[in-house]
Amino acid sequence: MLPNLLFSGLAASSLAILALADSSRTVSTSYGKVLGSTSDYVDGIHVYKGIPHAAPPTGSRRFRAPEKPDSWEGVRNATVFGLQCPQPNMGASIFTTGNTEMSEDCLSVNVWAPANATAGDDLPVYVWIYGGRFYMGSGDVVTYDGSSLASKGLVVVTLNYRLGVLGFMAHPDLSAESPHNSSGNYGVLDMISGLQWVHDEIRHFGGNPDHITVGGQSAGSSGALDMMYSPLTADLGVVGVISETGARGVRDPMMGGASTSYRQKKNAENFGEIFLKELNLTSIEELREMDYTDLTEYGYDNGIWYEPTPYVNISAFMEPPEWRPVHDSYVLPMGYGESLRADSHQDVAILTGNNKDESGAEESQAYTLSEYQTDFTNMFGNLSTRFFELYPATTADEANNMVNEFYRDLSRTGTWDWARDWAKGGAQSEVYTYYWTHAPPNGNGGAYHGSELYYAFHTLPYADTTANWTATDYAIADVMQTYWVNFIKTGNPNGPGLTYWPSSKTNATTMWLGNSWGAGRVAESNARIDLIRDWFSQNLEW
Repeated sequence: MLPNLLFSGLAASSLAILALADSSRTVSTSYGKVLGSTSDYVDGIHVYKGIPHAAPPTGSRRFRAPEKPDSWEGVRNATVFGLQCPQPNMGASIFTTGNTEMSEDCLSVNVWAPANATAGDDLPVYVWIYGGRFYMGSGDVVTYDGSSLASKGLVVVTLNYRLGVLGFMAHPDLSAESPHNSSGNYGVLDMISGLQWVHDEIRHFGGNPDHITVGGQSAGSSGALDMMYSPLTADLGVVGVISETGARGVRDPMMGGASTSYRQKKNAENFGEIFLKELNLTSIEELREMDYTDLTEYGYDNGIWYEPTPYVNISAFMEPPEWRPVHDSYVLPMGYGESLRADSHQDVAILTGNNKDESGAEESQAYTLSEYQTDFTNMFGNLSTRFFELYPATTADEANNMVNEFYRDLSRTGTWDWARDWAKGGAQSEVYTYYWTHAPPNGNGGAYHGSELYYAFHTLPYADTTANWTATDYAIADVMQTYWVNFIKTGNPNGPGLTYWPSSKTNATTMWLGNSWGAGRVAESNARIDLIRDWFSQNLEW
């Protein structure tokens, strides 16, 4: 296999042979030509891997905004994925490939396009941002393979962004270096760099630079939403956002621990100062000189985030990742609640939702009746009498059922609450919310966090070769992907032959997907919705 580097050093005769091999897989970009390959999974799809969207963020470029990549002569081999951004080796999972080959020179994109797509076709574009709590993940994860989506008439792009310390280190000295007095959002700026590359270059692959939907899951859903919140993307062709396990009401306590939360600039800078001292370093320059492999294990979760709240000792409220985006007055000028009220974000179509067995809900809970009564009395305070009237339990089994009912109601209501804020702030575009209910046949715990990805990307047979996929799974994937493709193409998931999916901007409904198809209430009763929203009103914005 040809190495993933420039072909400019090859003899002219070798370049001619490459051109003759398959000129249909050679695309001319503004930076130079790239040679792609055919998809391993779906016929009629060309794939272009490891194309740089930014210069290597190494040396003096570490902890700085990404810069444009250099051009090249000849033809660049785009048949192998670029290296992953530095991260812990977490092993293979839905978020990682298990690949341990990584480098700071990792800011690349991958493109899937129909083999017959040419410049000027103006196909809708789907840009995917991976999850992994901002410290793991990569655009080469097979779950995100774009072949099946591309076969539906799309151009699909995955991008890499800096992770952990390297992507989200804030410090007063870094802010002082910045012309915008900003630090800590290098990973988000990388996402914007990838989006800028797509807007500038995707026409060469047959895509429409003015019709881009940005998607992501978990931490990637935060990134997708930030591409809507940030003013830096205003002219980059974004027409829609898909945020999987994504938008929640800004006063929803579960939002505080989610990857979709953010840090205030001063707090992030203070932590950066503490972090530097913990490493026994005296300057940012010394941190820039450290080997990146010595930085990948630091600071997964913020262990004090919930300390001043009633949620501190309740396992459902997971501490947020320490390294995550910053409300810095530049990349993210406003907090999410402030942005919604001011209607300062891009007004684009939104598709967002939650999974049945995540965010506190699990297939099997382990509460005693006493623990249930204690935890939810602490959580709901003066509202606890109403809570136990609406979620009654007299045995441990009933308590465990009520725990799951509450957290599932909370997810659906929290996302609907965000849709209401979107509408109240003045946004005209629709918000489509969902509730994913199907458990993949791999024994990983119900409709768990990320389980919908196999179906939306339709990567079932190759993303998890251990699962016993059935005809039912393939049928669900067909429907699920069709909703996603419709939304990417039109800003509306509805289409011929599909169960109608209503907007959630005003109706207290969400679309159930997976084991059944159709709109359902966000909670069993209006009384439960009112309780949860009254509870939200007692919280500060997260």
